[in-house]
Amino acid sequence: METITYRRSKVYDPALRLIHLWNGLAILFLILTVWLSELFDKGAAEDVLWQLHIYIGYALTIGIVARLAWGVVGPRHARFSDMWHPLTWWNAVRHFDFKVKPRFGHNVLASGVYLLVYVMLVTMVVTGLGLAAVEHGMGPLNVWLGDMPWLKDLLEEPHELIYSLLMGFVCVHIAALIWHENKDRMPLAQSMVTGYQYEIETSSADSLTNVDNT
Repeated sequence: METITYRRSKVYDPALRLIHLWNGLAILFLILTVWLSELFDKGAAEDVLWQLHIYIGYALTIGIVARLAWGVVGPRHARFSDMWHPLTWWNAVRHFDFKVKPRFGHNVLASGVYLLVYVMLVTMVVTGLGLAAVEHGMGPLNVWLGDMPWLKDLLEEPHELIYSLLMGFVCVHIAALIWHENKDRMPLAQSMVTGYQYEIETSSADSLTNVDNT
């Protein structure tokens, strides 16, 4: 029997966890409405689904704005500055060495991907609001873009590309969490629920939690 001792720290604040949940659910429901709309031909059901898609897009817009603001004024581990590690990224690519020292907060390599995802989300929100105005005459951009149907193709292509990339990210993100939890024997996924992160403690002096694995 092997005994593993963990040290834990409260890393993610309640506001960050709520925003994470809000945006995660919004993205999942946006994907769901797209999938369901493909099951219907042109008609009332499809129209309702796209209307719902737009309203969920508004919810995502609120969540992204909240995350951007919290990434500037929030606590240390919520800030984008805590996710910015260009030298580490460069060294990892240059030496093809993707092992990093564990730390509390976002993984220093994964944080680069997260920042890229935020850029994609902002782009998706902007193009989505534009499409809502151009195609459906809805949303805050309708005043400026509502009479510009020629913008549809210009907005639709990046919107659909980012949608596909985000679907891939969601799948890889979940798979990576499961893989790391099993490989590193670390309870990662719960951190966005409880706010606590854990590290394997090398010295029992600082231990807070003991877990027995057989």
